[in-house]
Amino acid sequence: MDDVSESAASSHSAGKEPIRAAVIGAGMAGILSAIKLNERGIDVVVFEKGDRVGGTWRENTYPGLACDVAAHWYTYSFARNPEWDSLMAPGPKIREYFEGVARDRGVLPRIRFGQEVVRLDYEGPGWRLATATGHEDRFDVVIVATGVLHHPNVPHFDGVETFNGAVFHSARWDHSVALDGKRIGVVGTGSTAAQLVTALVPRASRFSLFQRTPQWVMHRPNPAYTEAEKAAFRADPATLDSLVQELRTRTVEGYATAVIDQDSPQLAAIEHLCQENLEKVRNPELRRKLTPDYRAACKRLVMSDGFYEAIQQPNAELVTSRIDRIEPEGVRTADGALHELDVLVLSTGFQVDRFIRPTKVIGRGGRDLDDAWADGPEAYISVSVPDFPNLFLVNGPGSPFGNFSAIETSEFQAGYVMQLIDGLIRGDYREVSVTHEALRRFEDERQEAGRNTVWVTGCDSWYLDKKGVPTSWTFSYDRFVQEMAAPRMQDFETQ
Repeated sequence: MDDVSESAASSHSAGKEPIRAAVIGAGMAGILSAIKLNERGIDVVVFEKGDRVGGTWRENTYPGLACDVAAHWYTYSFARNPEWDSLMAPGPKIREYFEGVARDRGVLPRIRFGQEVVRLDYEGPGWRLATATGHEDRFDVVIVATGVLHHPNVPHFDGVETFNGAVFHSARWDHSVALDGKRIGVVGTGSTAAQLVTALVPRASRFSLFQRTPQWVMHRPNPAYTEAEKAAFRADPATLDSLVQELRTRTVEGYATAVIDQDSPQLAAIEHLCQENLEKVRNPELRRKLTPDYRAACKRLVMSDGFYEAIQQPNAELVTSRIDRIEPEGVRTADGALHELDVLVLSTGFQVDRFIRPTKVIGRGGRDLDDAWADGPEAYISVSVPDFPNLFLVNGPGSPFGNFSAIETSEFQAGYVMQLIDGLIRGDYREVSVTHEALRRFEDERQEAGRNTVWVTGCDSWYLDKKGVPTSWTFSYDRFVQEMAAPRMQDFETQ
């Protein structure tokens, strides 16, 4: 038993009330948080509004779904998986991985499925939690692990209710709808849309991709691992760790460095590769329509090994005229053309500024999180918000969305949070939250660093808030690791 677990256990023998923690969400970050809390002997309850674990990998089930981070890096450090079949893992396999970790690490019995948290009220020191079913409970600590790619962004099109076919968001896939031999339309051109194009063009009689803004696409091959390679990973964890380190280094020294420095040679190299990939489009007019007028990686870079090949197929069309309205037979565009469809998929992304909301969160002194975030969500080192003691976020505002492996960054953040919780276990304080001054200092520095990132070079993307300020981590990978190593307690107020 480690020192922290002994401290937690000794609180029972000393007659002190043991710490209770709630985790909101049973996706990647929620499973991780529950495991780390359980290691400390903390009584933890996970509240999940769905009926199974997996987060975004549970909710997204569309054809062609895959992760664009290398599979062996996209795993917990304490639960590496030697069984991945290819460099980039498909969505169902990733969901199975999280389900297996939750089962093997004892998380499943701690999850309350079908319990959507609708309200949190701070009752110092601790939180009163209420769910949509009427359940209420009190916890000393709350960890918010609700994710970012969670709330679908569903645009309204005039006449959509008149459409004779099926229409749904890509994150709410209707598997009862037949696809083979159908006329399929997809709205959007991001990573999800690129995967849909690659998967559905071979199945559709006619495929229409409705593009508002072209995307830069980097060719990402997806080689398979041989049984011999998988056997080597099983037999020698060091071999697998070496591969993970190679994948990490390649991404951090390439892409992660490129996005935070618009003048870097790494970004220039990415732009060259994207332009080279675009040359695969043989038709000059189609290539012109697919050419962005902004720098590569300004929007989230699309990784694909088949998008350009698929969109050039005879049964595929790229539609660049604006959607005017939806009619019973299909989509009418501004140029007057009617694109007849049987299925219309809205691949239009997510509301990435929601985080825990729409849950109502009332902090110390009646402070409403909606008011605190009226000008946009902010959190110190992405994990703490002033006036909301003992409330911690994993993958909160300012996290490295798209820069690194989300699992690796979540582990760093969870480790940081656990150090703050260790102080509660030891009895150093009963509540802890960042000061207003520390948050402002950090945010001013983060936003200033954002002025040199590629995200501000002339495109509109989900990396920017309504003021055009990057919402992601704008510093280096090394800075992230350093910040997460240990809390600077002078930046926190405790009682």
